[in-house]
Amino acid sequence: MMEVFVSAFSSTFQAMLQIFIIVSAAGILVRKGLISQEQVKAVCAITVRILLPCLIFSNIVKHFYPGQLRIWPVIPLSAVAMVIVGLLAGMALFARELPQKKNMLSLASLQNAGYLVLPIGSMLFPEQFEEFKLYCFLYFLGISPILWSLGKYLISSEADAKISIRELITPPFVANLLAVTLVFTQLRLLLPSVRLGSIDFVGSATVPVATFILGAVVGGRGFKLRPYIADASRVVLVKMIFIPLCTVVALYFAGLGTSHPLLASFLVIQASAAPATAAVIQAEHYGGNREQVNSVVLLSYLFCIIAMPFWVALWTTLAA
Repeated sequence: MMEVFVSAFSSTFQAMLQIFIIVSAAGILVRKGLISQEQVKAVCAITVRILLPCLIFSNIVKHFYPGQLRIWPVIPLSAVAMVIVGLLAGMALFARELPQKKNMLSLASLQNAGYLVLPIGSMLFPEQFEEFKLYCFLYFLGISPILWSLGKYLISSEADAKISIRELITPPFVANLLAVTLVFTQLRLLLPSVRLGSIDFVGSATVPVATFILGAVVGGRGFKLRPYIADASRVVLVKMIFIPLCTVVALYFAGLGTSHPLLASFLVIQASAAPATAAVIQAEHYGGNREQVNSVVLLSYLFCIIAMPFWVALWTTLAA
C-alpha cells in the first residue's frame, strides 16, 4: 500500500512541479515588465473567447456519447455539490466576519476547474486525456454558471452588487450548451469532419496557453502574504482539506473507483484544486479587495503543490 501511495504522490507531484515551473516563469515575466498586463488580458481574451470554446465544442461533439456514459449527469451535479459543501463550510469558518469577508466564500468553494486541472490531466493520464477532457467540460456545465454569478457577487466589494444574466453567457458556457444540444439531437452527424477538425486544431492550443495564463494572472498581480495568512488558512482548510476528504469518502462508499476509475480520479483532482483564478480577474474588474484575493489565491496555490498529490495518492491507494 505504501508503495502505491508513494508512486502516485511522486507522479502527481512531478506533474504539479512542471506546471508550477511554467506558472512561476510566466509570473516573473509579467512582474519584470517583459509582458504587460494588456498583453496578458489579450491572451486571456483569446483563450476564453476562442481557444477554450473550440476545445470544449470539438471534444464534446467528437467524444460524448450519453449511451456509453450513462452516469454523465453525476459530473455537473458533483460540481454543484462541491460548491455547496464549500459554501457551507466557509460560512461556518468565516461566520463572525460576514459579510465583510464574503469574498473568501468564493475562494473556499469555487476552484480552478480548467486551467489547472486540464494540464494536470494531460500529464497524469496522457493515454486517456480525451476522456479526461470530456469529464472536464461536463463539469463546466455545473460550475461555470455559479462562478460567474454567485462567485462574482461574493468577490465584489459592494454589498448591493447585482448579478447580470448577460455575464453568465460566456463563450465557454455557450460552447458547452451548443455541443451538448448537437449531441442529444444527433445534429452533430451533419457537421463536416473537415470543419470539426479545424475547430479541434485551434482548441489544441488551449492547455499550454492556459497554463501560461495561470502564472501570469496569479503571479503578475500585487500581493502581501503575511496579513492574509489567517484567511488563506481557512480557505485552504475548506477547499483543499475538507472538500477533498468529503469527496474521497463519498467515492469510496459509492464504489465509483471500481466502475469508473478515471472519473473517480478526476473528481478527486477537482476537489483538491486551488481556487479559481477568475476570482482575481473579478476582483480587478468588478471591485473588491484585490490585494487580499490575490494573496489568498497565491498562498492556496503554494499549498496545492502538496495537497493535490496527497489526495490523489490517498485515493489511488484506497482504490487499489
